[in-house]
Amino acid sequence: MYRRKAPCTAALIVVNVAVFIFLSFGGMTEDAYYMLQNGAMYLPLLQQGEYYRMFTSIFLHFGFSHLVNNMLMLGVMGWQLELVIGRIKFLIIYFAAGLGGNVLSALAELRTGDYAVSAGASGAIFGIIGALLYIAVRNHGQIGNVSGQGILIMVVLTLYYGFTSSGVDNFAHIGGLAAGFVLAVLLYRERDEEFRSGVFR
Repeated sequence: MYRRKAPCTAALIVVNVAVFIFLSFGGMTEDAYYMLQNGAMYLPLLQQGEYYRMFTSIFLHFGFSHLVNNMLMLGVMGWQLELVIGRIKFLIIYFAAGLGGNVLSALAELRTGDYAVSAGASGAIFGIIGALLYIAVRNHGQIGNVSGQGILIMVVLTLYYGFTSSGVDNFAHIGGLAAGFVLAVLLYRERDEEFRSGVFR
């Protein structure tokens, strides 16, 4: 039997881990200033034209546990979404949601004036979750091995944890979730899943 694979999900995990290992040899990834020097998000620098940080920060993680938690989520949820929606649409959702999460985070900081160095793939991962949530709704509550109810519970618990903990960029999570949901509305077609359920994947 042909085993379906999700090469883009695997490649993203490899890149994130490789970036983390590389940076670990040069300094402490838990140190905000060191991460800032290597592409983390910081609104005052964005305002000076360093817009590339909205992209590079998606591949940076503050410490080993931050990396592991995000990569586990990416592995489970990204695998499901990539198989259902296809590689190109998956990558569009991942990167657009990551950028969308950073945009909302920057707008929130602009309003409050409370600036922080931020990084991580969680906005993009929440985009994957948002896309899966929409697809579950379209498919009567089920996507492969993941139920829409299970995804919703996970979203609620994760957001609750974020809002009751310090150092969590909740606006990036919300922005990524919303962007992923909207992009799935635009990109997903039921025939995507029907086609990929065959053996000629």
